[in-house]
Amino acid sequence: QRVEASEDGVLFRKDLRDVQYVIGEAVGASPVDAVFALLGSIEERPLPEGFEVELAGEGEWQVTVDVFRDLGLAFAAALAGIYVLLVAQTRSFGLSGLIMLSIPLTMIGVFPGFWLLNLVASSPVGEFANPIYFTATGMIGIIALAGIVVRNSIILIDFIEQNVARGQGVIDACIDAGAVRLRPIALTAGAAVMGAWVIVFDPIFSGLAWSFVFGILASTTFTLLVVPLAYAWTRAPRGV
Repeated sequence: QRVEASEDGVLFRKDLRDVQYVIGEAVGASPVDAVFALLGSIEERPLPEGFEVELAGEGEWQVTVDVFRDLGLAFAAALAGIYVLLVAQTRSFGLSGLIMLSIPLTMIGVFPGFWLLNLVASSPVGEFANPIYFTATGMIGIIALAGIVVRNSIILIDFIEQNVARGQGVIDACIDAGAVRLRPIALTAGAAVMGAWVIVFDPIFSGLAWSFVFGILASTTFTLLVVPLAYAWTRAPRGV
């Protein structure tokens, strides 16, 4: 809903040119979404010759873009660091990649989880929408999850390789790993979720907590299926 307010006529000039300042507050949407929507409208309907639009100042939208850019770089650095450590430990580039399969599986839980959370828990304030945003703390949660969920893959693959070293077939070893390690992996995941649950209603760290909850639940569930299957597909003899 757009609310217009009038004021006394004032003529602004900058660099010997007429200037009109437009100021607004985003209600029911984040400043970033509002600015991008405005830029999209300007591209669809170009201004007449001699007119131009300039976004001035370090507003909240610019700070948000900068923060997520920096956190994205931090996430990439964290992934690179984890991969280097795994390669140093396993002496295998391929096996390290298999172990890191659990990291993208967190995204299956985090982003659909926030979407579902908005459907279930978001309530309007008066006439305006009050969405639950994926905030910078939520991104920090994803970065932290990268190091946490890898543990489940390490547990599974280490158990599989121990059984294979004892002479068990790759397929049977993968099946046994999922069955034997299901309970300890589920218990540790449940403990992590319960630890994060205590701050899901905190106004600052709720994004981090929800990322933990959704990411751990999804990654734990899919890791028990995807990692053994990927290991069996890459390591089992063809035709088995």
